[in-house]
Amino acid sequence: MAYTSKLLCFVLVAFLVASASEARKRNQTHIQFYMHDTPGGPNASAVRVAGQPINATGSNNTDASMFGFGSIYVMDNSLTATPDINSTLIGRAQGLYAMASQENELSLHMTLTYNFVSGIYNGSSVSVVGRNPAMNEVREMPVVGGTGVFRLARGFALAKTHSMNQWDAIIGYNVTIIPYY
Repeated sequence: MAYTSKLLCFVLVAFLVASASEARKRNQTHIQFYMHDTPGGPNASAVRVAGQPINATGSNNTDASMFGFGSIYVMDNSLTATPDINSTLIGRAQGLYAMASQENELSLHMTLTYNFVSGIYNGSSVSVVGRNPAMNEVREMPVVGGTGVFRLARGFALAKTHSMNQWDAIIGYNVTIIPYY
């Protein structure tokens, strides 16, 4: 009798563990879009708000020295469905990035939120915080949360520069979001 009870208990625990494992499998969401970052010119979408003086001669914002260690930018960049700035606007990337490396590399610390303004994710957002070694071909940053359909989400964002014109860039993002439920 004791053996039968133990066997039944073991089978019940095995069933519960299998059920819990199945329930833990979450549907992932994959979103691809392009961010248009324009830190210079008359229609800048990223503006330098802090940092060391650009240089002693007061050069303009197209100078490479504008990206010196400690420079901080606030951004409100367009997110589009394709690399074309005139393609469907799906959201805005809002937040800030700082030049975070004293070494000879362009490494940013990014804190930004992708706010979706159209389609099935309209009104939802995904937040990303992390290091972005901008000159690497592909950069990975963590998704640390979200709102709306992405409330308490986690995941990762893969960034790849699509094109650059001086300091203006179009960056392709592939974001994998694992919902909290």
